[in-house]
Amino acid sequence: MMAAVAAAHSGAGVCLIEKNEKLGKKLFITGKGRCNVTNAGDMETLLSNVCTNSKFLYSAFYDYDNRAVMDFLEREGCPLKTERGDRVFPVSDHSSDVIGAFQRALKRLGVRVLLNTRVKALVLQQESGLDVIAGVELADGSRLYADRCIVCTGGLSYPSTGSTGDGYRFAQLTGHEVTPQRPSLVPFNVREEWCGQLSGLTLKNVSVRLCCQGREVYEGFGEMLFTHFGVSGPLILSASCFIGQKGKKTGKKTDEQSEGENRLFIDLKPALDEEQLDRRLLRDFEENKNRQFKNALGGLFPMKLIPVMRDMSGIHPDKKVNEITREERRAFAGLIKNLPLTVTGLRGFEEAVITKGGVSVKDINPSTMESKKVKGLYFAGEVLDLDALTGGFNLQIAWSTGHLAGKGAEIF
Repeated sequence: MMAAVAAAHSGAGVCLIEKNEKLGKKLFITGKGRCNVTNAGDMETLLSNVCTNSKFLYSAFYDYDNRAVMDFLEREGCPLKTERGDRVFPVSDHSSDVIGAFQRALKRLGVRVLLNTRVKALVLQQESGLDVIAGVELADGSRLYADRCIVCTGGLSYPSTGSTGDGYRFAQLTGHEVTPQRPSLVPFNVREEWCGQLSGLTLKNVSVRLCCQGREVYEGFGEMLFTHFGVSGPLILSASCFIGQKGKKTGKKTDEQSEGENRLFIDLKPALDEEQLDRRLLRDFEENKNRQFKNALGGLFPMKLIPVMRDMSGIHPDKKVNEITREERRAFAGLIKNLPLTVTGLRGFEEAVITKGGVSVKDINPSTMESKKVKGLYFAGEVLDLDALTGGFNLQIAWSTGHLAGKGAEIF
C-alpha cells in the first residue's frame, strides 16, 4: 500500500494486486490488533534496533523516516499517540484505522486495486541482453503488462494472512539469492518441565541473557511470560532474533551445561547486584528467622514461582531460616540472578511476528530498492533479508522501503 501510494503520488499509473479478499490483512492483526505503526525514537534508535543489514536501510530511513509515516497517517485521518518505549499507535487502538487511512489515499490517487487476485509469476523480457520486467502472469493465465513491478509479498509468518513465501519464489526464479528463512520475534520452547507449572505467570522488570554455544548473544530488560511450552513475552520475542548468532564470551556466571546449548538466564532482581541481593536476603531471613525456608519466600517472588525457587535452591524446604548457611544463601542469590532455562527450539511461523531471512540485499540497490539483476523490478518490506526488534521497527522498515521503491518505480 505504501509503495502504491508513493508511485501514484509521483504520477505513475498503479495497479495493486492483492491475493486476499481485503487489503492489509496482516496489518490488521499487528500489535494484537492495535498496530504499532512505528517508533518515535531518533534515527540512531531506529537503526540500532534493526538486527539484520541495518546499513542497507540508511537511504530508505533517511528518505522516509518515522516522522514522515506519522505525518502521512495523521493527514489521512488516523490520529496517533506515543506510548512507553516510544511506540506509536492509532489513538483509537484499532489497526483498521491505519488500513482505512491507506485506503483513502489509494482511492484519492486513483490506484486500481485487484482483490482475490494471485500472481503466478513475473514476466521478463530481454533488452540489449538484459532481463527487464514486462509484467506479471496471474493464476488464471492472464497477464498484466507493466514497465515496473514492486514485490511486497511479506515473508512466511502468519501464513493464514497470505504470507506464504511467494516473493521468495519470484526472486529465485529471476536469479536472485534468497537467504534461509526462520521464524523470528517468536516464543521459545524450553526443556525444563517446571516451566509449564508457571504457565500464565508474567514477570515484569526482569532481565534475561541468551547464550548460544556458551557465548552471550543478547541481554535485555522488560517483561516475559511463562507458557505451557516455554517462555514468551516482549523480552523473549526480542531474544529470538539472536538465536544461533556468535556472541562474545563474558565473565558472567552461566553453568556447566551452557556450552553447546542455547541457554536463557533470567535475573529476577536486576536492580540489585549480588552483594545487595545478599543483604536483602539477610534482612528477609532475619524477619523470618524462626520460620521454615518454604514459608519465608513470600516477599521475594510471586506466589506461583515460590515452589520452583524453593525446589531449585538445594535448601531443604523444612529447614529453619536461621539455620541456613552463608554458602546456601549465596548460592540462592546466584540462582535468583541466573535462573536457567534450556532453549530447545523456536515456535513456528504460525506464531512468529516476522520472518528472518529473505531476498539478499546484495542483489538490491539500497538507494531505489530496484533489483540489480532485473531492470524495473523492485523488492520492499519483509520479503527482503531485513528484520528488527519489537517496538514498531519492522513496520518502519516496510514503510520506508515501500515508499522508496514506489518513488523509484515511477522514474523512467
